[in-house]
Amino acid sequence: MANNEWRQGWFLAAQRCESPFFNTRPNGEVSLLVIHNISLPAGCFGTPYIEDLFLGKLDCAADPSFADLKGLEVSAHFLIRRDGAVLQFVSCDQRAWHAGLSSFEGRSGCNDFSIGIELEGTDEVDFEPVQYERLTELTSKLMRHYPGISRDRIVGHSDIAPGRKTDPGPHFDWRSYLASLAEL
Repeated sequence: MANNEWRQGWFLAAQRCESPFFNTRPNGEVSLLVIHNISLPAGCFGTPYIEDLFLGKLDCAADPSFADLKGLEVSAHFLIRRDGAVLQFVSCDQRAWHAGLSSFEGRSGCNDFSIGIELEGTDEVDFEPVQYERLTELTSKLMRHYPGISRDRIVGHSDIAPGRKTDPGPHFDWRSYLASLAEL
């Protein structure tokens, strides 16, 4: 474990934006990585609204589509912006609230043992090359720091919440992403 890269579950190379929406992992286990996509409003990129949502500061009057988000308490560990900026909202040692109703290998409550990475994007558009670069770098560092995460324990939100979620979506290039991890 590289002490110069991590401090108490915080990745030091990421911009730290502390969310109030987290709690303690029941047994401290970190053994799953969940890839998501998000944009607010849907299909709009580069807005401050994703951070506002994860920080509990979203002005739900700012866009009509935000009405359903009023009072929502949600977070992810990381967000990778379209320009490659990496933000961290919750220590990886804590439980972020990103997966919702979920199950992996017959085990429910994936938030208990997973790390959530949001990619700024949608199901309808390709992700940026720099997002894949940052995702690969971050995944590699997470796998070294949290050895319970292996290539076969990296999934999409759609894999752990089928029928309820579709992200990261059909434009996410799983083959290229997983191949880039094998090259490290």
